[in-house]
Order: sequence, then structure tokens, then C-alpha cells
Amino acid sequence: MKQNAAKSATECAIVQPAKMPTSLAVIKRRASIFKAMGHPSRIRILELLTQGETCVCEIAPVVGTDMSTVSRHLAVLRHAGLIEDDKRGLKVFYKLSMPCILGFFNCIDQGA
Repeated sequence: MKQNAAKSATECAIVQPAKMPTSLAVIKRRASIFKAMGHPSRIRILELLTQGETCVCEIAPVVGTDMSTVSRHLAVLRHAGLIEDDKRGLKVFYKLSMPCILGFFNCIDQGA
């Protein structure tokens, strides 16, 4: 069991804590990101965006909800700094602003 835990830690690139405690501002930022990711629809949106830039019109069918609900989820993710948008004419495209999120998901999946 200990061997699996050590392997998992290595694969997830867990870094030893810094000698100085993490600042409260950094901790609050991390918490806000976890809070933004705290809904299954938002996780689904992030997973979709790991495949590349996507039009909002393509996100709603994947999430399986109406456009206004998807827009609220996108606003939460954007406010947390996880995604960014680009309006082109009448369409809005979204992409990850933190592509490292894929590594985080992979790390979680390996622990399952």
C-alpha cells in the first residue's frame, strides 16, 4: 500500500511544501478555484475545453442544460480565472486559461 501511495505522489508531481508558509492570499485563491470547480457541470465544461477552444453553442448540448444555466457556469469559471472568452461576431468561444487543469484531473483519476 505504501508503495502505491509513493508511486501516486510521484506521478502527480507532488512537490514538497515550501519552507515558508503559503500566504493567505494564495490559499484564498486556491480555495476560490476549488469552489468554482465544485459543480459537475463545470467539471464537464473544463473537460470539454481541454480538447481546445469551443463555442458556447457547442457547450450547452454537452452539459445537457439550457443556455442561461451554462452561461452562469461559464461566468463562475471565468471569474475564477480558469477560462477566458473571445467574442467573434455573434459567437463566444471559450478556452482554458489554466491548461494545467488537465494534469490535475489526471492526478485525481489515478487516485480513483
